Amino acid sequence: MLIRRETTADTQAVHDVTEAAFAARPGGEVWLVDALRADPGWIPALSLVAEVDGAVVGHVVCTRGSVGEAPALGLGPLSVLPAHQRSGVGKALMHTVLGAADALDEPLVILLGDPAYYSRFGFALASTYGITPPDPDWAPYFQARTLSAYTPALTGAFTYAAPFSAL
Repeated sequence: MLIRRETTADTQAVHDVTEAAFAARPGGEVWLVDALRADPGWIPALSLVAEVDGAVVGHVVCTRGSVGEAPALGLGPLSVLPAHQRSGVGKALMHTVLGAADALDEPLVILLGDPAYYSRFGFALASTYGITPPDPDWAPYFQARTLSAYTPALTGAFTYAAPFSAL
């Protein structure tokens, strides 16, 4: 497996992977990736694909968000083709995108997801760090992962890149 930056040649493959990964919820995540790609919050260095035998089988992206006025990252979607799920692709994408974000001196990554799954990557409830979600109902699933540039003064309401608001 190879983890690398997404290129323009990967756009359709990323679309297909996202569509297959979220087939039970058609439209949302596929639309979101396309909308994020066109948004100023898109960070090309943090849009990564997983390749197996030359084929794109997974994708993850972090986009610009903020905690109050301070920059932070929102992670998602994370997509893996169903035939490659539970084979380490998602894990490799997560470790790589977190390492890349840390290397870019980002302070914090936020996501909405299952705490039982994401805690293995160092995520904890965002409320632990004084960070609140855009929707209070998300609190039990709203998580943060601090990186090397994090400081405890980074508290407040988190705002995702604009396309997340349209979901």
